[in-house]
Amino acid sequence: MSYSVGQVAAFAGVTVRTLHHYDKAGLLSPGSRSPAGYRLYDDADLARLQQILFYRELGFTLDDTAAILQDPQVNVLEHLEARQRQLGEEIARLQRLAEVASRAVEVQRTGVELTPQERFEVFGEIAFDLSYATEAERKWTGSEGGREAMARAAAHTKDDWRRLMREATAWRAELLGAFDQGEPADGGRAMDLAEEHRLHVSRWFTSCTPGMHRRIADDFLADPRAFALVVPHAQQRPGLAAYLREAVHANAARRTDGRTDTEEER
Repeated sequence: MSYSVGQVAAFAGVTVRTLHHYDKAGLLSPGSRSPAGYRLYDDADLARLQQILFYRELGFTLDDTAAILQDPQVNVLEHLEARQRQLGEEIARLQRLAEVASRAVEVQRTGVELTPQERFEVFGEIAFDLSYATEAERKWTGSEGGREAMARAAAHTKDDWRRLMREATAWRAELLGAFDQGEPADGGRAMDLAEEHRLHVSRWFTSCTPGMHRRIADDFLADPRAFALVVPHAQQRPGLAAYLREAVHANAARRTDGRTDTEEER
């Protein structure tokens, strides 16, 4: 059975112009022509077109596709495996770009008035981790503390952020020291560091009760962005997030005499 170029274009979801291009390139020439000179495609042509479109979808060039189809000795598997590797690399690259774009958008939403250069200068390794602040705002929609944190973050000057980050850096060094030296998470040193972090949040963002601090610490395990806001990826150790969470909970219990969040907030 024969099909016109218009019929084949409709079958395959391509344009007539594309089929003409394939013909001129020697990639897919119709098996016959009508008495009037119109292209006519047979079932074998359709099968070949299907292969061409398959390789096109994978991103092969027309030249590569022609080489694969014209030489039966070509190792198709090698071509496909090579293309698979290329696609994997491209997917990873696009995922990184999407992540950077997403974080950049989130930073803009915080309202922090810093230039990109100033953000890198001030925040260093955690330049984009302000994205978690926006996520936290969504998570605690309607929360007075969430609204206050966002408003105060937006009002901070560059010098405020520098002081804040210096304070956080010094605290983080103490935390890493306690963890690396094997200090127990429910010991005095670790709990004191947890209390310093709670006061840091209160001083720079919003009044942070022990109960609120527990919920913040729970996110250290539930959301990697939360912990990255406290400890950059390059400084993280296995088990450190759980260690800090345990220290925060132990400190909260010490500060509230073991009362629950509900009892504390009454």
